[in-house]
Amino acid sequence: MQDSAATSPKACEGHHAIILAGGSGTRLWPVSRTLLPKQLMPLGGEKSLLQQTVLRALTVFTPGHIWVVTNEEHVFEVRAQLREIDPALTAQALAEPVGRNTLPAILLGLERVVAQDERACVAVFPSDHMIRNDEGWRASMERALELAASDWFVTFGVEPTKPETGYGYIRHGRELGDGAFEVAAFAEKPGIKAAQAFVDSGEYFWNSGMFVFSAERFLGAVADFQPELDAWWRTRGEAPLTQGYGKLPDISVDYGIAEKIAKQAVVKAAFDWDDLGNWEAIYRLDPKDSCGNAVEGDVLALGCEGNLLLSRGGKLAAVGLRNMIVVQTRDATLICPKDEVQRVKDVVGLLKAQGSPLVEAHVTVNRPWGSYTVLEEGSGYKVKRIMVHPGARLSQQMHHHRSEHWIVIKGTAVAEVDDTEHLLTENQSIDIPKGGRHRLFNPGKLPLEIIEVQSGPYLEEDDIVRFDDIYGRIRS
Repeated sequence: MQDSAATSPKACEGHHAIILAGGSGTRLWPVSRTLLPKQLMPLGGEKSLLQQTVLRALTVFTPGHIWVVTNEEHVFEVRAQLREIDPALTAQALAEPVGRNTLPAILLGLERVVAQDERACVAVFPSDHMIRNDEGWRASMERALELAASDWFVTFGVEPTKPETGYGYIRHGRELGDGAFEVAAFAEKPGIKAAQAFVDSGEYFWNSGMFVFSAERFLGAVADFQPELDAWWRTRGEAPLTQGYGKLPDISVDYGIAEKIAKQAVVKAAFDWDDLGNWEAIYRLDPKDSCGNAVEGDVLALGCEGNLLLSRGGKLAAVGLRNMIVVQTRDATLICPKDEVQRVKDVVGLLKAQGSPLVEAHVTVNRPWGSYTVLEEGSGYKVKRIMVHPGARLSQQMHHHRSEHWIVIKGTAVAEVDDTEHLLTENQSIDIPKGGRHRLFNPGKLPLEIIEVQSGPYLEEDDIVRFDDIYGRIRS
């Protein structure tokens, strides 16, 4: 087995990682939402799941060989989180114009890989899994890269600890040595009886959803099994792949390639793994108190046993609860029995059908220039606290339906209104009329904070017409 990149940087040249970071994490609502899904949040540590994943990848892959595929809505936050780890990683984030499942996302990353090395070995894994024992992960990854170099299509199997109905399964065949086996069959998410039979047989692993393969062989499989995607892939010399992305079929790598390709191997995971797919998983992994409660945040629990009690907004008081999930944020609360956590996605579906903003965003929303927090809102008005990073500027924009009043509470602002610049310091304010072109800029070295009071008949974020934007958010 090869030495890791941590001790021998040249050992993994030609090996690339594609990290998939485009999911929405609906089963962890109300903490995970469309604009800030679970992979961008700190769960099980101080760093986000994405950052934990990237740091783990850096033990095997060099920064220039790590690619993170996300979507346009998240790409600025992803780049900011990558920059915290290593500024060299900032340029490694790629944005899908629209979600099209895992197979098109992998091909988007492969475009960058094959531009460097057409014969590279490539590892693909999600950004939102919880993995403990990084040394074991590295050893398993190195074994998978060895197999991929010998033309195997490799996945990772996790030894099941219970009959789990939320995972796919892999039946393993003959041994290949060093913890690897031939794949005998894949099984979709089973019912409880089938899952119990899989566990009892000792012949099945949980499917971790991570893959390793040679780029050359993978693209050959795309040509063999997905001719529509192959035709799109072959246009990349004529136009960017993102140009035709919205017309692609919505297809996963499991269904499109993994269930069809020959010569497959599974490496038994030498690490603890969980996909953090629901709140029961968070309860299971969190430390417990003497009564079996997993407690996070400002919580007061009296006579409670076996619960997940999580508060990210205000005091949460619980009395006499047993085996419950209680998750509180500043604007929403979830309460359900632990054995009903799979139905959280149904809650999100109903909220989405109702047009509720609770699906999309938290009270605080990150933007490439800083963030805004909704302090209060009602009929015809909304009050926000806006924070602008030093040197950052918002887009030049206007609104059809609202006027705004800005009050500087910290720092110095340059407010541009209809091509006239106004320098504002603390406690100074300015009015932005409906239909007026305006822009906010922080010329200082400290964060700028303002209070924005909006008034008008319609106050949603889609009432923004951008004329100029340094972050490229203007669509033709």
